[in-house]
Amino acid sequence: MNNHRTWQASAPVHNAKYFSASPTYNKWVKLTAADVHALREVPGFEGQNVYFHLNHPVRFVYLVAPIVAIHEIPNTKFLLLTLDDSSGVCIDVKIERKDPAKVEPNTSNTVVENLNINTAIGYDVEVTIDGQKVDIASVVKVKCTIGKFRGVMQLELKRCGVIKDTTEEIAAWQSMSEFKRDVLARLWILSTAEQAKLDMQIYEEAVQEQEEERRERRSQRALQKREEQRAAKRQAREEEQEKRRLAAERRYNQGALI
Repeated sequence: MNNHRTWQASAPVHNAKYFSASPTYNKWVKLTAADVHALREVPGFEGQNVYFHLNHPVRFVYLVAPIVAIHEIPNTKFLLLTLDDSSGVCIDVKIERKDPAKVEPNTSNTVVENLNINTAIGYDVEVTIDGQKVDIASVVKVKCTIGKFRGVMQLELKRCGVIKDTTEEIAAWQSMSEFKRDVLARLWILSTAEQAKLDMQIYEEAVQEQEEERRERRSQRALQKREEQRAAKRQAREEEQEKRRLAAERRYNQGALI
């Protein structure tokens, strides 16, 4: 374990501009609860919700585990599911309720569209996923962002589902093991040529973005010019109409004096 931590701490982190090319940055990374707690923070990325496994940037976590506790955080809109995947440590998954006044009929009362929390039945909290009640020992699959509470890693639920049987659970664990073996167990290496290619892509995207901004500004200026021209024409018409009205009024007034 100490050797692993030393290796992880010494893993070189690439420049953030290359993160989108990593095999983990924009993916739900399959981890255990122990893996989540072992994720490291790197100076310069504080407050960005980016953590690192070796030098792999991780923002989103996918985890499969049984529920071992369900409890509300007093005087808040949050509820916690505690998961234990037998990796040696548990992990809390935070679920956020919506404002009751903003919950529409037949929709979820949490920020997760297929999960509901019902506290109206006695004193127990009832959690349902896709209409199915989940309780202690229910095995769930969760997709989360990463946060901390009092310095301890905590997950924030974004999507979820219920594992139907042991076959599905075994398949999920096998998939995670393969991902860890094939991706996470190795450093993320970018060759000089790969970095140069990414630099070119970044440059081309920046040029394209600047051109789009210029086109948008030209379009806005053209629109403004057309509006000004239309306004000038309206004003000219109104002035002409007013001249005609005044001329007609003078003719009528002259006729009245005869």
